[in-house]
Amino acid sequence: MTSFIDTVRSRRSVKQRFIERPVGDDVLEQVIEAATWAPSAHNSQPWSFVVIRDDAVKRRLAENMALAWSRDLEQDSTPEDERERRISGSIDRISNAPVLIVVCLTKERMQEYRDERRQNCEYIMAVQSVAAAIQNFLLAAHELGLGSCWMCAPLFSQESVRETLGIPRHVEPQALITLGYFEGSIEAPSRKSMTEIVHTERW
Repeated sequence: MTSFIDTVRSRRSVKQRFIERPVGDDVLEQVIEAATWAPSAHNSQPWSFVVIRDDAVKRRLAENMALAWSRDLEQDSTPEDERERRISGSIDRISNAPVLIVVCLTKERMQEYRDERRQNCEYIMAVQSVAAAIQNFLLAAHELGLGSCWMCAPLFSQESVRETLGIPRHVEPQALITLGYFEGSIEAPSRKSMTEIVHTERW
């Protein structure tokens, strides 16, 4: 039996190796339910999930986000051929994924403060809560034999994502997850050593 630590260590970000095997609604429901069991600030559960299966919608979302990214790359003086290469690859990865999940932050579920300092902390707490839900999602997907990849592209193109998917103003797109069955293996990326990241008593 696979241990939880084995599941954590063997999970990989799957970007392009998806196969034509449908992801059943029952399996998808299990993965999303696992996400909802993540801890959250005040138990506010400030997350929402937009499930996209339609190929036309996936393509339209990918292309609209690509337009926003292209403007950013142009502003960074990225050469045109490099921009086209990166944008084309991004559109293909997103469009060809069997299922897309846009993970959103629902700010109305968080507390309101009069001062900016505490309100900013409350917002960060909501972001951390959504991130915890995403981690649960990724681990559950892996445990059920699915591949997934956490992409932060919606952060850089929130208006495009909102308009494409009809997301309300009080809901903030935070991440995009590609999901599906895949083939092959992916080499484990390197990890920093414990001596680099653990500090005892003092830094």
